[in-house]
Formats: sequence, structure tokens, C-alpha cells
Amino acid sequence: MNTEFEKNSPEKKDQGKNIIIIVLVLLVIISGIKLYTDYVDRTKKSEEILLLSTENNDLNKRLDSVTYQLDLRILEIEKLGGDVKSLEEVRDQLIAERNTSRQRSSSEIVALNEKIKSYNGMIVQKDQEILELRAMNQQLFTENQDLKTTQAEIEEEVAQLNLQKEDLQAKVNVASMLKAENIEISAVNSKGKERVETTKDFRNRQIERIKVSFNLADNKVAEKGPRNIYVQVLAPNAQPIFDVAKGSGTFMMDGAEKFYTVKQDVIFDNTEQELTFFYEKGTDYTSGIHQVKIFVDNYEVGSKTFTVK
Repeated sequence: MNTEFEKNSPEKKDQGKNIIIIVLVLLVIISGIKLYTDYVDRTKKSEEILLLSTENNDLNKRLDSVTYQLDLRILEIEKLGGDVKSLEEVRDQLIAERNTSRQRSSSEIVALNEKIKSYNGMIVQKDQEILELRAMNQQLFTENQDLKTTQAEIEEEVAQLNLQKEDLQAKVNVASMLKAENIEISAVNSKGKERVETTKDFRNRQIERIKVSFNLADNKVAEKGPRNIYVQVLAPNAQPIFDVAKGSGTFMMDGAEKFYTVKQDVIFDNTEQELTFFYEKGTDYTSGIHQVKIFVDNYEVGSKTFTVK
């Protein structure tokens, strides 16, 4: 009996060793499988991370491209006078998305790619809008040119009418100017006797006063009303004879001040009214030809000369 037990003991020991070896082998195999699967998982994750990084980079490039295209459309539409508010909002969203520092997931990349497709479609629509705006602007430009041409023609017509009006007014002004007719110059002596200059000259002893008479010619164009009538007597040296103490003074003509010898304020009534002026010099006249000029308001209406010996 002992002998049989002794025979079975080594066999049992061998079996135990075999089991341990098998267990160890299995553990090694399991450990190897675990290491392999971990390696595969790490490799797969690395590949996924690399793939996501590449897709993110590609996506950023697409975002940059779409943003650039949007900027071009915004500038063009603004230049053409269109509304760019919606485009600016989309562009700002794209810039914000482009500037994000986080890594996007695959689902986010897919969603963004879909958005970019829709934005590309919107860009195509905006290109059509730009074409329409250009056509409208061209039409407006053409209409504006036509309006400018019409306006220029109208301005030219108005200018011509104004010139005609000014020419007509100038003619009316000339036609409405009064004229002095039948001008007579007399020398009145101390006794009141008058000597009219005809073929003989005046002598100083005959001149106590100078008398100038004339009538205002008929003029139906001239407006009736008050007039300032000036008589200017010029000495042989062409200098006016005047004495402020005896009613002489100055008046304006063509922007220049002139002296008058005598003056009357009359009411022109177009009745060919006759006017008479007297001037007493008080001293001898210089020998030679004297000129008498007659003015109404600020223009000359007649003249005549007389000679003193």
C-alpha cells in the first residue's frame, strides 16, 4: 500500500507542475494579447487624432477661403450700394470659428463642412445679385447721363433766354433813356437882356448869368416819375465850373463822382416838358469854347457848346 502511494506522489507533483506551467503560459499569452490590443488601440487613436488634425487644418483653410470670398463680395456690393449686413454677420461667424483654439470633433467638422457648402451657395447667389446691381447701376448711370445732358440743354436754353432777356432789357434801358431836345444857351446881362448864341460869340460883359433851356423828348417807353436833372458847364480846359454856395454839387456816374453846375428835381410826365436852368458865376469866364452837358439821373442826355471872347 505504501508502495502504491509512493508511486502516485511523483505523478501528482508532475501534474501540478504542468498545470502551473500551463497557467503561466496562458498568463503570458493573455498579457501579450493585452499588450497587442493596447498597442492597436493606441495606434488607432493616434491615427484618429492625426486624421482629425489634418481635417481641422483642411477645414481652417476652407474657412479662410470662404471668408476671403465673402470679403470680396462685401466690398463689391458696398461699392454698388447694396446691403451687406447679412454677409458681414456670416463673415464674422466664420472668423470667430476660425480663431477657435480647441480641436473640433469629427461631428463638428461634418457640420461645419455642411455650413461651408451652404455659404458657397450663398456666394453664388450674391454673385448674381452683384450682376443685377451692376446692371441697375449702369442703367442709373445712363439715366443720369441723359439727365445731365437734358439739364445741360435746359441750362443752355436758360442761359440763352437770359442773354436774350438781358439784351432785350439793355435795349429797353437804352430806349427808355430820356433825351434833351432844342437845347439853347443864352447869356443874360445885368439888365435881363438875353443874347442867344448863333453866329456871334458871348462877351464877358454880356454874361451876368448863363441860361440853359431845353425840353425832354417824347418817350413812351420811359417810366414816368421823379428824375434828377444835372447841368454841367465845362471850361475850355474841360474842368467843371461849380460853386457849392450857389447850388453846385456832385453826383455818381459809372461809379465815379462828377461835379454838376446846377440841378433840378422834376417829375417826368412825357409831355415834352420844357426846363430852364440859370447859373450866375460871379467872375469872368475864360476865353474859349465852353461845353454844356445835360444828365438825367446817371446818364448823359444832351450837350451843346458856347464860346466866350
